Amino acid sequence: MAFALVPGVSIADTGNGAVLLDERNGRYWMLNSTGAVVLRCLLDGEPPEEAVRTLLRRFPDAPDRAAAHVDALLDALRTAQVIVP
Repeated sequence: MAFALVPGVSIADTGNGAVLLDERNGRYWMLNSTGAVVLRCLLDGEPPEEAVRTLLRRFPDAPDRAAAHVDALLDALRTAQVIVP
């Protein structure tokens, strides 16, 4: 399943992650490096399961938490209405 930012939401990389700006209401979200990796995977068309595998390749020290982190981020982005399938 591919995901996209909703119209009016932009992303900018930072030195240690990314920032999302919702131009519709002025809200923004800061993502750490892990969150930025996951979001980029999802926006590149990778399913959440592949985002977990990518996360594990980059950060192999937390194999038991990777899937939970991806699920939590995806849920938060959906709840904030900044990402859609």
